[in-house]
Amino acid sequence: MKKAAFLFPGIGYTCDKPLLYYSGKLLKSLGWEVVPVSWTGLDRAGSVHQAALAQAEEALRDIDPGRYDEILFVGKSLGTVACTAYAKKHGLCCRQVLFTPVEETFRAASGQAIVFHGTADPWMDTGKTEESCRRLGIPLYEVDGANHSLETGDVEKDIKELRKIMKTVREFVEQDH
Repeated sequence: MKKAAFLFPGIGYTCDKPLLYYSGKLLKSLGWEVVPVSWTGLDRAGSVHQAALAQAEEALRDIDPGRYDEILFVGKSLGTVACTAYAKKHGLCCRQVLFTPVEETFRAASGQAIVFHGTADPWMDTGKTEESCRRLGIPLYEVDGANHSLETGDVEKDIKELRKIMKTVREFVEQDH
């Protein structure tokens, strides 16, 4: 069975930072082909969401979804916008791991996802995240007091939370759907 996971980073949160780095390592250990997507020239001004989607289109241009038995998108922040929009635009039936999504993410998100949100995230209100996940039937995992990187500033707590997050990701990708 051929499985591919695509990692969609945030603007300042690249694929070598903990959430995406360990997701990629975990998925490789489970037999997934892991393909990082990267951004160039994006900033927080203007139509950054559309620019990210355009770059995702370019990065995945030569990918034939039909050659995979299963596709997984793993996004972080801006990457959650790009991966959900890409999947919707192309009618891809794929599961998604959404780390710290922003409001725009929920315009294209589907119920085949899980969301991780920090309750002290300055980029997305917890109440809006909870309501959006409830409305779309998406399981929500909250990290109390965590910021947009799902970190609290307490190293020991952050490592424990990262372990729980990776366990949840593993359970999500291993479940039958």
